[in-house]
Amino acid sequence: MQKELDQSLEDYRESLGESGPPKGLLVVVNHEEDPSDTLYVFLPDEDRVNMKTIRSYVDQMQQEQCTKAILILRDAGLTPAAKSAIAELLSNKITMECFYENELMVNITEHKLVPEHIVLTAEEKQELLDTYRLKESQLPKMQSSDPVARYYGMKRGQVVRINRPSETAGRYITYRIVV
Repeated sequence: MQKELDQSLEDYRESLGESGPPKGLLVVVNHEEDPSDTLYVFLPDEDRVNMKTIRSYVDQMQQEQCTKAILILRDAGLTPAAKSAIAELLSNKITMECFYENELMVNITEHKLVPEHIVLTAEEKQELLDTYRLKESQLPKMQSSDPVARYYGMKRGQVVRINRPSETAGRYITYRIVV
């Protein structure tokens, strides 16, 4: 297994042979706690991803009844039509998060200046609101475009617990809601 993880992209493609995947690479991941919760990771071959490619990915996801995907893009990114298609996917209850290759060079959650973030479940969120007698609007906000929120795939209304080291208190805990 470790040998496969250490493989370069060229070695991986060579191991697939001539009949490799037609539209770039595809990785399918299942959630540890809920194996029916599937995530597709698409790595398209083309530099600039177009509408046709997005449609083929969506068709593939719908066949497998998958609602979450990550699209890893090269520098050229998406065509305007592809961007609008991804925005429209939310109405079909499909989430496709786009990352550029250079954004994934460093795992931001492991950087020493980024505090620990823990995404709360719906029950934990309700317990937090009840314990402190808060409304959602009273919690500090976090943009859905925040790098850490994107990393964890957070949606509007989800709450994250942030544990920061503090010189005076030892540890400082804060909560933020994604808007």
